[in-house]
Amino acid sequence: MIKLILHGCNGKMGQVVASAAAADDEIEIVAGVDPYPNSANNPFPVYQGLSHVKEKADVILDFSVPGALPLLLDFADQTSTPLVIATTGFSAQDLEAIEMQSKKTAVFRAANMSVGINLMCELIKRAASVFGDSFDIEIVEKHHNQKKDSPSGTAYTLAEAVNEVFIGSKHYTYGRHSKIDKRSKNEIGIHAVRGGTIAGEHTVIFAGQDEILEITHSAISRQIFALGALNAVKYMAGKKTGLYDMSDVLLDQNTVTNLYTNNQQVMVTVNQLPDEPAIIAGIFDNLAKQGINVDMISQTAPVNGHINLSFTLPRENLEQAVGTIDEVQKTNQEIRTDIFKEITQITVEGPGMERQSGVAARVFEALAKQDIRIKLITTSETKISLVIARRDEKAASEAIITAFGL
Repeated sequence: MIKLILHGCNGKMGQVVASAAAADDEIEIVAGVDPYPNSANNPFPVYQGLSHVKEKADVILDFSVPGALPLLLDFADQTSTPLVIATTGFSAQDLEAIEMQSKKTAVFRAANMSVGINLMCELIKRAASVFGDSFDIEIVEKHHNQKKDSPSGTAYTLAEAVNEVFIGSKHYTYGRHSKIDKRSKNEIGIHAVRGGTIAGEHTVIFAGQDEILEITHSAISRQIFALGALNAVKYMAGKKTGLYDMSDVLLDQNTVTNLYTNNQQVMVTVNQLPDEPAIIAGIFDNLAKQGINVDMISQTAPVNGHINLSFTLPRENLEQAVGTIDEVQKTNQEIRTDIFKEITQITVEGPGMERQSGVAARVFEALAKQDIRIKLITTSETKISLVIARRDEKAASEAIITAFGL
């Protein structure tokens, strides 16, 4: 059970979070903090200030006002408690203070806790990279009439996501009242609308020659922000130092998302191959000229001027591959070729693997428990591929599915 201090517990968002936490069996709010402690009926003690809190917690969650930041950072520092900041409207100096504190304790900050908004950031980056300067970019955000900061922190987050594609070369224009100059290609327009009870709507407009792409996210209620904040709390429990955001949470939840198997491959291992770049290049050049698609490739470190080279390829191309190796062997008699026909290639893949340690260890542990031996391994930032005996395909797949909850 994660013990939580909810800062700003009696505000509108604080009450939504309190309700969501009460329904979550992984989180217990042990204390709340609010300048008006008696303005709501809570099942936990509420204090007027952080200095009065007696309870120990695993995480502090803040839904309050920017002015409370110094006391929050000081409390996190003194108690070494991870801090999740869901408040917006911070100044440049505030953001610098948050970054400095993250070097001493773990701090999470996100202008928007919605999963949809954070996916939207990835989508608009992709659009911006495709359109480049040929499309004008405008951001329109809408919120309820009680929201104080304008533009919203989320609007800034979206603008920064787009500007990242342009290496920060775009400048922001806030509305165009009284402007008489035509629009510049180097600007991103940001516009705010305030009215009624709009929970939150953000639209990024890409306007080109005779075509428009709009990407919009609409928040129907505050519940989505509360659930996102509680996911952040779970992620931050136990963290020691560092500055985190919602992308870290999403990647953690999507560490491994896919498992693929392929038993239509064979593996060729060329032993005692001279460590000569021209010879190695010649092998793959000849395979390419024959239209053979080589998949996994692995090479051992040189020993006494020789290496072992392994690769996989489609079963129907085995005879051609062996012919290529035979040509090399005519001038290098020490070469020995091993063929492995009864194999399966298993690939574990996930976007979160790039920033999550221990994935390979969990894969190896899962296979080791089934006494499954690995013949070949290749990796990338988001993928681990390995070759095993075909007879172990079912057991290996089930072990990895269990290990990662696929």
